[in-house]
Amino acid sequence: MTAYDTVTEALAGLKERGYGIDFNLAFDRVICRQTGIFLYPADFEIAETYRFEGDTDPGDENIIYALASKDGNIKGVLLSAYGVYSDGMDTDMIQKLGTQHG
Repeated sequence: MTAYDTVTEALAGLKERGYGIDFNLAFDRVICRQTGIFLYPADFEIAETYRFEGDTDPGDENIIYALASKDGNIKGVLLSAYGVYSDGMDTDMIQKLGTQHG
């Protein structure tokens, strides 16, 4: 796995490696609002996870998930605030994302 120093660097590096779709969390899936592409937890794997901790500002704490559909045809990233928060997420999504970091 590649090491990145910043969120911006990680997003650019992942995009260069084919993770070009920007996903957002929805209740029971991840969705790309620009294209309408969506994946349920059973439809994707988390290929890589990058955690960034803000040195001075807790608001700078983020996790980047590199997601790939099980068939490998859809690849994108999900940028999430540090930790997995259950507000507005279904149980399967919490489990899927929550097992990727400690």
